[in-house]
Formats: sequence, C-alpha cells, structure tokens
Amino acid sequence: MVPVSTHTAAPTEGIPSAPGAFIQDRLAGWVSDLTTLHELTERLAGTSTLDSALHELLVAGAALVGAARGLLVLEPADGRGPSRTIGLGLSHAELGHIETVPRSATAYGRFLDGLPDTGAPLASPDILGDPGLDPGCREVAARLGYAASYTQPLATGAAEAAGATGPDATARTTGRLGAAVWLYDEPAEPLERQCHLVGVYARYAAEHLARLLELERARADAAAVAEELLPSRLPRIPGVRLAARRRAGPGAGGDWYDALPLPDNALGLAIGSVGGSGPAALAAMGRLRAGLRAYAVMEGEDPVAVLSDLELLLRMTEPSAAATALYAYCEPDRRTIVLAGAGHTPPLVTGERRTEFVETTLSAPLGMLSCWEAPSVEFTPRPGETVLFYTDGLLRRTGDTRDRAFARLHAAAAGVPKVLRQDPGAVADHVLRTVLPADGTDRSAATEHVAVLAARFD
Repeated sequence: MVPVSTHTAAPTEGIPSAPGAFIQDRLAGWVSDLTTLHELTERLAGTSTLDSALHELLVAGAALVGAARGLLVLEPADGRGPSRTIGLGLSHAELGHIETVPRSATAYGRFLDGLPDTGAPLASPDILGDPGLDPGCREVAARLGYAASYTQPLATGAAEAAGATGPDATARTTGRLGAAVWLYDEPAEPLERQCHLVGVYARYAAEHLARLLELERARADAAAVAEELLPSRLPRIPGVRLAARRRAGPGAGGDWYDALPLPDNALGLAIGSVGGSGPAALAAMGRLRAGLRAYAVMEGEDPVAVLSDLELLLRMTEPSAAATALYAYCEPDRRTIVLAGAGHTPPLVTGERRTEFVETTLSAPLGMLSCWEAPSVEFTPRPGETVLFYTDGLLRRTGDTRDRAFARLHAAAAGVPKVLRQDPGAVADHVLRTVLPADGTDRSAATEHVAVLAARFD
C-alpha cells in the first residue's frame, strides 16, 4: 500500500516562515502526490482482469483517503453487466448487512440509480451522530463498527467525475460504472487534497475498468458462440457412455469435440484444435466440425479418408490455417476403435488394471503438408475402461515440459478412485482437477483452451 504524503510546513515558533520555504514545501507535497498517483496508476495498469482491477482500485483508494475498510459496487448503467460487489476488510455477511440499507438512503445507491443528488455530500463524517441520515444507515454502521464513510463515483465520459464533490457532480456524469465507498472506524473526513487525489485516480481507474469491462463482455460473447458450435448433448449408444468437458481461456479459442451416431450402432468420436484465437478461430472451428460430420456420415468407417477430406476442406476454406484433429470410428458392441490422427495428442485409455497412451502413428497437422496421409490404428478397450480424448491445451496449461505434462496426465488418470471410474464425467473431472494448476500461477498457460471427451465402454 502506497502512503499518501501529509507533509506540511512547520514554521519555527515566533518566526514567520519565509515565502521561499513555503513554496518549497508546497512543491515537495505536489511531487509526493504525483509520485503516489504514478505508482498507484502503474499498479492498476498492470491488472489484466476485471476482478483484479476492482480489488486494486479499492485498496489504492483506501490508501489515498486513509480508510481501513470499504466496498466497491460495479453496476454499469447500460444494464449489460456484469454486476459485482466486492469488499475490503468486510466479509460476505457484512456486505450483506450493508446492502440491507435502502439504496436511496446511500450516496452510492443514488448515483447508481441515476437519481438527482439530494444535496448530501459524498462524505459522511459522523454517521452515528448525524440525525439526518437514514436510521438503517446508523444501525448497520453501529453493528459493523464503522463511524464515517466517503463515496467516490466511478464514471467515464465526464471530467466532473474526477475529484468533484459538489451536490450536482454525480448527476452530470455519464457512463456510470459503479461506486466505491471507504469506511472509517472513527468519525473522520478526508482532507480536500485527499479528495482531489482519489478523484483523479478514479477518473483513470474508470477508463481502465471500461476497457476491461468491454474485454470481459467480448470474451463472454465468444464463449457463448463457442458453446453454440459444440454439441448441445451427446448421443446415447448401447455399450458406451460419453461425457465432455471444456475449459475456456480468455478470448475465443478453436478447441472442439464431437460425437455422432452412425449406422449399425456405430459411433464417431472427434476432437481437434484450430490454431490462433478470436472470431477467425471460431469460424474455422465451426466449418471443420460441420465438414467432419458430413464426411463421417459418408465414410466414417475409414478415419484416414475422413481426415483426408477434412484436410482438403481446410485448404479450400482456410488456406493459411493449420489444425490438429483426431477421428475415431467406434463399434461399442465389439469394443473396437479405429482411429487416425493429424498432429493430435494420443488418446489415453484408463481402467482398474491399466492406464496407457494409445500408440498412434506420428503425423503432421492438417494444412502443413501438400498432401496429408497417415495410417489408422485399431485397439480394443476392455470392459469398464475409459478412453480420454483431449486437446493439446491440457498439456500446455500445466506449465510443464511436454514429457512432464504427459507424465502428469498419466498419473492423474491412473489415480482416479475406483468409485469414480463408473462415470466418464467423473473421470474427466478428476483428471482436470489433478492436472491443471489449482492456484492459477501460470498465467501464460492459463490462456490455453482445453477440451476433453471421455468414452467409457461397458
């Protein structure tokens, strides 16, 4: 936490301070304030997610106004969300108590509701001793042990949002994003200089929050589109049970899976990944999945032919793109699988007696060679075994080298508890929980998308 300078001139008793010393002292204070703002805004600029930025804003504002606790309400005026309430030094239960106060009785509530200001200042220096405040405000303050508050609106598009404390300031702002409230344990009110500093910081913070807000909305929209491009439900075929899981990183990714019933109670399973991210990757993913479904219906019993057709489709529709894919033709009643892969990671078969990778032939991704070809591989799962198909993002997201990532995946599958092995979804969940870093420390790896398709054979 960066402290705010409170340096003031201290003239010698009985001797008036020289004008030069006074000016020098004021300049020192300005430099200190600018340094503080620079450090705080740099820290805020280093946040890349909306949640981290909201927390940083709340902590920095508390340092600027000298408060110990606070809360921040994110509630964009356009109504598109997301809406969040976070606390500093406040538990969820305490935030709930604060939210029981009628919004119209709070400065931040009036601002978020777009109501004209009633004349009350942003500062409430003595909540317990102010008879004009709503009784609910005093009751909650007494219960939670705070005696004063200071509210800072967060808005974009108006200069008044920066440091304005007049009764009409909040009404003139546009692009309302939310409001921050800092709480004091004793009756107090920030100095005019502190109000100015937190106002300037809030103006910068609001612009940064607006950018992160649009980014999060774009990611949510891309994730929704990606979900629509994937199967809404998996087919039910006698002799096999299916489950799928997907872990999306930021942005739109091209990891996909598919399962479709074929004639004679056969089943086609596919998984793949398109290079790149964003709308282009989503579009390529949709075209490849649709193309593979058509080829599987026509010649699904020949995985090599299916991938050869898919490679031709990729060259015609995405000449500069590359993709990995794996297609498997399954006959559950015979428990046989014939598969072919194009630069894709090998499936992992796991059961009570064995856990091993399926030996697939080395092949290039689609779109990398002038003519793709690779032989197919056939294997037979044993009763009760689960075959895991997964994208390369699962390995990269571990943050380990490729060999260590494969070993980590193998150990996770081998360690599935016996009670979970009856359910392919439970097997997939256990593997994901075990393989992926729980603390999210590897931020670069966390950007990877992951798709897992699990098939348990009876």
